[in-house]
Amino acid sequence: MNFTSKKPAFEHLRKRWVAKHRTLTNKVLEKHGSIGRQLALGGIGGLMLLATPGTGLLSAPHLLASGGQILKDKDTNILLANELSGKVPKEMRALNPQEDEEIAAILTKNFGFKIAPSLEGKRLNRTYGMIGGEQHLYRYPGDNLFQHGDNAVDFAMYGSAGIAPHLGAWGYFAPSQTEFSEKDKMRERYYIAVQTFLAPGFAERTAEYRDFFKFRKMVVVNPETGQSVVTDIGDAGPAEWTGKHLGGSPEVMNYLGLAEGPRQGAVLYFFIDDPGDTIPLGPVKVKDTQS
Repeated sequence: MNFTSKKPAFEHLRKRWVAKHRTLTNKVLEKHGSIGRQLALGGIGGLMLLATPGTGLLSAPHLLASGGQILKDKDTNILLANELSGKVPKEMRALNPQEDEEIAAILTKNFGFKIAPSLEGKRLNRTYGMIGGEQHLYRYPGDNLFQHGDNAVDFAMYGSAGIAPHLGAWGYFAPSQTEFSEKDKMRERYYIAVQTFLAPGFAERTAEYRDFFKFRKMVVVNPETGQSVVTDIGDAGPAEWTGKHLGGSPEVMNYLGLAEGPRQGAVLYFFIDDPGDTIPLGPVKVKDTQS
């Protein structure tokens, strides 16, 4: 058996085992609920051992999508990264108005929906800053960390981030588990925390700004790779003393390519003008045809 080739002979068996493991895990979860989640985690160790040599699944979060689907690449938007090259400053600073408008125009062209540095006369303190990894948030009364994974593989991907001890800035995403919707689920999954309290005019019109920012959609872009995510503002923070300007959910950090190592990096973050709520939350690719 040749273990030195790019496609070793055991690769086919590994793929079959992983697929079977995922199927059995999902059956356990469906039958036994939250208890099944804990039991299923016992089989994760074997799944880790059958990952690509030298790269466990947990150490390579880009390889798995939410729901346990294996990605074929890191979801990079190379064309977008190339277009942003030279437009985004190397030093970590706030963009000037001209840079804001130029980059917003590039993002609008690439994604096919309206992106802007400000909406309704409101803007954040900056559109380019350092993002850091955040924990999961409580979504409804009685929620717990085990409920945040759709299956064992999903939980293995994102469960290690833990769950924040306090509610997000807007409280629960739903008033109860029975009223918890798919929309609520996606809002927590792809949330970001931004420094709403530093927005120009926030101190003078706190209630107005609070309502404006609640679940407001933004696109977050890793300018180095083009990896991008449509997110919503689900929390306020981080504090100024941290040196970070915004935070991202475990899923957001994964799709930005920033889930490993220090779990932070420089990103662009702009408002999405979506009054009809038609732009779905989650990873976003550039349009197939660029104009």
